[in-house]
Amino acid sequence: MDESEDVPKDFIKLKSAKLSVDEVSELVVSPYCGAVSLFIGTTRNNFEGKKVIHLEYEAYTSMAETEIKKICRDIRQKWPSVKHIAVHHRLGVVPITEASVIIAVSSPHRAESLEAVMYCINTLKASVPIWKKEIYEDEYSWKENKECFWANSEK
Repeated sequence: MDESEDVPKDFIKLKSAKLSVDEVSELVVSPYCGAVSLFIGTTRNNFEGKKVIHLEYEAYTSMAETEIKKICRDIRQKWPSVKHIAVHHRLGVVPITEASVIIAVSSPHRAESLEAVMYCINTLKASVPIWKKEIYEDEYSWKENKECFWANSEK
């Protein structure tokens, strides 16, 4: 295969079904890359001493997809050797231990893909309109990401 046939691609998906680490990582595999880096954000069972039952995510879907595409473009400018990028985020109810978000990036060498994955999750949390509701045993709380610039601009 000629490298020109393995054109860099972005795989962005927001869905209510369970996310698959295998599916997301396989999307970014390339014969020209020696590194696939992953970030998997999962639902934990506690927050500040409260027992978390599950999380619920909502999104302004079209805007969220547009913002994730911008993040992918930024990654390609900062790390030109990055080949493929996949960002899958779950919407709706996410039970304890299941993935809320999976990010995968391939590149010829590990440094670029590791840095790109870190940039991607941090920027996603800061700029993408996805909201998290934590459901506790006897109450719930909508959470804003402390990194989120548009939520903090009103304070």
